[in-house]
Amino acid sequence: MAVIKHKEQRVGVFIDTQNLYHSAKNLYKRKVNFGAILKEAIAGRKLVRATAYLITTESGEEKAFFEALQKLGIETKSKDLQIFAGGAKKGDWDVGLAIDVIKLSPKLDNVVLVSGDGDFVPLIEYLKNAHHTQVEVMTFGRSASAKLKDAADEFTDLDQNPRKYLIGFSTRG
Repeated sequence: MAVIKHKEQRVGVFIDTQNLYHSAKNLYKRKVNFGAILKEAIAGRKLVRATAYLITTESGEEKAFFEALQKLGIETKSKDLQIFAGGAKKGDWDVGLAIDVIKLSPKLDNVVLVSGDGDFVPLIEYLKNAHHTQVEVMTFGRSASAKLKDAADEFTDLDQNPRKYLIGFSTRG
């Protein structure tokens, strides 16, 4: 199904920040240009809400990053990094993001999910079947779940234009 985009369409953008951050770091050793991603996601439509889901560390070094996102008009939601006995670390917003999308979906014509995490496939199927909501996915295709790409109505592969979506990216060797 082709995604219909028009200026009266109500859109919500939900950013799995950790997923995007780690993909950009592992694939390109660069940071993500969230402003460019938000602009592409909105695509001239009516933005109802843009939310980034974040993990805070004990050092608090990410505070400036959170503020930068807020200046772009992106609401931030954060939770602390969990550190388990033995040193294992976990920071995960999948359920929180999914609940927020479901709660807001009656007010949206289109959901833009910025993540490559295949755990969101049931969310996409629910939105499409229960609410007839169009769902777009934006992420780096090389690190994205194939099932997630297939489930989306539209997939934007950030790998196709890394210069646009990464800070300081250069094609020079």
